[in-house]
Amino acid sequence: MRLVQVMVPPGKRDAILRTLDEEGIDYVVAEETSNREYTASVTFPLPQAAVEPVLESLHEAGLDREAYTVVLNAETVISRRFDDLVDRYEEGEENGDRIAREELAARARSLAPSWRTFTIMTVVSSVVATAGLLLDSAAVVVGSMVIAPLIGPAMATSTGSVVDDRELLVRGVKQQVVGGVLAVVAATIFAGLLRTGHIVPLETADVFAIDEVRERLVPDVLSLVIALGAGAAGALSLSTGVSTALVGVMIAAALVPPTAVVGIGLAWGSPRTVSGALVLVLVNFLSINFAALAVLWATGYRPRGWLRDEEARVATLKRIAALGAALLVLSTLLAGVTYSTYRTAAFEEDTRAAVGATLDDYERLERISITVRYEETFPFTRPEQVTVVVGHPPGSDTPALAGRLAERLGPITSTPFRANRPVTVEVRYVVVQRARSATNEDRTAAGRVAPTAAPRHTARRSTRTTPVAV
Repeated sequence: MRLVQVMVPPGKRDAILRTLDEEGIDYVVAEETSNREYTASVTFPLPQAAVEPVLESLHEAGLDREAYTVVLNAETVISRRFDDLVDRYEEGEENGDRIAREELAARARSLAPSWRTFTIMTVVSSVVATAGLLLDSAAVVVGSMVIAPLIGPAMATSTGSVVDDRELLVRGVKQQVVGGVLAVVAATIFAGLLRTGHIVPLETADVFAIDEVRERLVPDVLSLVIALGAGAAGALSLSTGVSTALVGVMIAAALVPPTAVVGIGLAWGSPRTVSGALVLVLVNFLSINFAALAVLWATGYRPRGWLRDEEARVATLKRIAALGAALLVLSTLLAGVTYSTYRTAAFEEDTRAAVGATLDDYERLERISITVRYEETFPFTRPEQVTVVVGHPPGSDTPALAGRLAERLGPITSTPFRANRPVTVEVRYVVVQRARSATNEDRTAAGRVAPTAAPRHTARRSTRTTPVAV
């Protein structure tokens, strides 16, 4: 519910009050005594969905579009005529529950903070996210999302486009670009200080092995779904007047951690490794803006005036098309990662089957473990080495399995997305000795406690390695 107050210009009082009477709206008129260009002020309650159409009717009746107008939240309105307005506007399909365009623009401006606040909060959230990633702490990473001021610029960009507010549009675009660059720079500097100061004494491979970091190095198409959902949710929460706090955390979840991963990669001197995270950042920025623009336009927000409506329509559709084209290009990389994930799972399954089929020919051998090492080349991965650990009884001979496994794995390692490079097959042999512990019946029969022997793996190992051409 909203409480609206408008100032009535000279000569328009009767027309404005007649319009309110025709709409069935309760109102209070106060005489204006400040000797300004207005003669009276009119205050009246409205359902949220009725604000925009009623104000449009008042403008047609002679109310100046730039006249002093205030729209406030109202907790409770007790009036039979107000209940009729609720039935007419909020329960009708035409208006839905969206707020007025003026209120939408005002909310978008309030979400876009001042440059000083935006800069400080962006740097702080980026530093906290970097610390959380290096600590492998999901709680700290979530905390960085809470303080990230990223929903404001995204919603300001989308709102400025659909209502043709160029100042709001430019402000949102600038803050998004500056915020992304600033987050990466802050993460790079902070991570560099941690590395040079030996506060985080990890090698490059160790850093990228951290779970919170590794999961953002090779994003797939699910990341696109998350970003599109965040943008759509942000636009809906803004246009319906509900709280945007939780949606802001969702948008930050799509943007803050990947930018921190890019900074970590730059600080550890491995920009190629974090190329996937950089693509994820770009995809998320584009997806959020694309979804928010589309949702606000589909909801029915337009600028005032037929000419401006047509100009804004053309400009908005061009922006949506440009964002969609850029997303399509970048999404092919995410699709490549998804396909690579499928190929990786298929390769590992085929490898387990090949090892099992090979060991079936040897009754005294058993498979201990299988490990596959990959070369991470975004967006595709290529298997470099397959390591099989085989157990055998003490004193038995170890057959030459590496060559046989290499022959079996050769046909399943070929794919058009990987270079013609060999995959090494390594077999490690471990002596396995087993004994059965005594039962209570054995102890009773022997009249004493039998010694217990536990299974153990001896330290003696032999390794055979055979490369297989792919």
